Amino acid sequence: MIYTIMHNSSLDTVRQLINGAIEKEDDAAINYRLRTASQLVDAIEHHEERLSETLENASFDDEIEADLHNMGYIE
Repeated sequence: MIYTIMHNSSLDTVRQLINGAIEKEDDAAINYRLRTASQLVDAIEHHEERLSETLENASFDDEIEADLHNMGYIE
């Protein structure tokens, strides 16, 4: 069985909000903070991708698999 983390569209929403704010903001200090926030979103997404890869190679007994599924960690 292949395990994947359930896609979290919240990261996409946060990324869109940050990018929209970057486009509209002229203040260099605020833009710097927004770009930093954008990089953090990218880092979180990368972390989730690595976790998905790890889960793909993992094997769980039925009870653990059911618990992970019920908590929303795997599909």
